[in-house]
Amino acid sequence: MTTPAPLLSARALRVTYPGRHGGPPVRAVDGVDLDVRPGEIVALVGESGCGKTTLARALLGLVRPAAGGVGFAGRPLTYTSRALKAYRGRAQLVLQDPSGSLNPRHTVYDAVAEGLRIHRRGGDERAAVAGALARAGLRPPERFFLRHPHELSGGQRQRVVIAGALALEPELLVADEPVASLDASVRGEILALLLRLRDELGLAALVVTHDLGLAWNIADRVAVMYLGRIVETGPVEQVLTAPRHPYTRALLSVLPEAPGDPVVLSGEPPDPSRIPGGCRFRPRCPVLASGEAERAGVADACHGQDPGVLDGSGEAQVACHWARAAASA
Repeated sequence: MTTPAPLLSARALRVTYPGRHGGPPVRAVDGVDLDVRPGEIVALVGESGCGKTTLARALLGLVRPAAGGVGFAGRPLTYTSRALKAYRGRAQLVLQDPSGSLNPRHTVYDAVAEGLRIHRRGGDERAAVAGALARAGLRPPERFFLRHPHELSGGQRQRVVIAGALALEPELLVADEPVASLDASVRGEILALLLRLRDELGLAALVVTHDLGLAWNIADRVAVMYLGRIVETGPVEQVLTAPRHPYTRALLSVLPEAPGDPVVLSGEPPDPSRIPGGCRFRPRCPVLASGEAERAGVADACHGQDPGVLDGSGEAQVACHWARAAASA
């Protein structure tokens, strides 16, 4: 059985911002390869500030990369207004805060129809809006047409945002912390909706989150990001039940159901304007600090050798000298 070609791909992607007060540039995304295949849900996880949202925005063409490129459906993304408009009809963004995504003066109907009007989609607008609301779980859709955001619950507002994306019949959703602002009772409903949309419509999704529990419940594959780069990736069950990178292990250790004591990372939070040489996780790595890396004979490599960029193939991979040495032992 052949693996389908990627729907979305990034190759050697880099995004930089000017440094503060003339300081060194901020390397927000510092060399990323990532693929999302048709019908696949990929979770992009990591601490706040690791570059997840910047990577998502670059993949959607909202941020122009300093180097590398983005491809969609086998073609490179170009940055003309016409090309970006066409691309955003096929790849839609769902933001974290539905209250901030919706204009409080617009009705639900206008919010969902906005994308259709911008992209000048023909056909029956009312039927398209009703169909999108129904697919997003707001039924009967006509009941919601004239409501305003303040008249809806948080979960209903998020469904309206998702309906606005679905109205354009995209092939890909990029969801940035899609349930972070919702009550626990509603989170499961929205996650179940995303899974149902994948199953019924064949939608692919990149879900950006700091919540490894969410990744476990929704994703086929997970990519763990640290300081602008993906440091571990693979099938979600494999990465989250047998993590190989010390950073992934630390993230998992703080989950309520995790065995043992939480791993507290030492050192300062990472600064994307001052990425250390060698392994970028080196200053906070408990394996290096405990002497395990020295005993494995890889401490010098940790200090002086970059583990490199993981490819976007989806195979289980880790950017860690110690984990690679352990696997080959």
